[in-house]
Amino acid sequence: MRAFTIAHSGARELGACPSALPDTGFLWLALERSELETDTTTWQQRLQDLCGVGLVDLHVSDLLNAQLPSRYDYTDSYDLLVFRRLAAAGTANGSDTPPPPEPTRRSGPPVLRRIDTSPVGFVLFDRVLLSVHPSGCGVLVQQATRLLAAGAADHRPALARTLPDHPAELMLRLTSVMVDAYLDLRRDLTRQLDHWQTELLHPRTRFNQWDRLLQARMALHQLDEICEDQRTAIQGWMNGLELPTDKAAKREQELLKLRGRDVIEHIERVVHHVRRLEHNAETTVQMHFSVQGNRTNDIMRTLTVLTAIFLPLNLITGIFGMNFDSIPLLHSQRGFWWAMAAMGVVAVGLVLVFWRKRYLERSGR
Repeated sequence: MRAFTIAHSGARELGACPSALPDTGFLWLALERSELETDTTTWQQRLQDLCGVGLVDLHVSDLLNAQLPSRYDYTDSYDLLVFRRLAAAGTANGSDTPPPPEPTRRSGPPVLRRIDTSPVGFVLFDRVLLSVHPSGCGVLVQQATRLLAAGAADHRPALARTLPDHPAELMLRLTSVMVDAYLDLRRDLTRQLDHWQTELLHPRTRFNQWDRLLQARMALHQLDEICEDQRTAIQGWMNGLELPTDKAAKREQELLKLRGRDVIEHIERVVHHVRRLEHNAETTVQMHFSVQGNRTNDIMRTLTVLTAIFLPLNLITGIFGMNFDSIPLLHSQRGFWWAMAAMGVVAVGLVLVFWRKRYLERSGR
């Protein structure tokens, strides 16, 4: 568990969870999902002491559920936001649930095998932000480092201006960091799928990894659904903001909505890129089968032309192979050469005719 007090004067990390709210600013409590699971009663009591209200049992279940999609819910006392972040599969940054004894082997490009997500829960009070992370969460470490870097506000006032003014602003900063991880993934996704497209369109490559291509398409579809849930959750939280009457509070809410729209815009960029990759993959597969069809047509046309050339030759040999004694040139010493010459003239003539009609040219020329 890590606890921080954040105010205009700076940010400071506490050694333990405080029993009362700070005089100014707000409190950020960040704990791992396993901590909340093993000591739920204690944390409920701490929230009761700090905020005067505990969490609803259903919301506690949501925070402990490692498979829950991104969603938003609220009560009269707090807001609940679950946001799925990008995690490296099979590492400490992934889900804190133990892996199955016989995990299913994931196929597809190596970058798509790394698409694994884990939810981060946020409980937003007026002056307290409770965040529940998976074990070894890099988002928590990154944001905590930024806050501590701005801690010495007396000596670095420029950094102090970067501190969040409200728990909701800190929550949006954390979600923005999570979305940026999806944006960073786009470059690797593009590189991997471009490699597959090159293999699909290469004329001398026999592509036989259709199962991996299907897994890649399923992974992209999963990523699309995750981003859609993220956008719905953020949009639901923004729609649930109350309209303030005070001018300063209205200004603060406008800034929160601005940050929220920025997070949604980043999510939409990820969705747009994923859908474009899906469309490019489908188009490449269609082009692959179109190229294979054209190649098959070229082969069949060549075989048809060769068959048409040899049909008259077979006719001539068939005629001279009949069991008659009175066939012309049959008993002549030059009959064989005359027949061979006639067959050669017929073959060359047909080749010239087919060449003039462009039956012997490749379609790629």
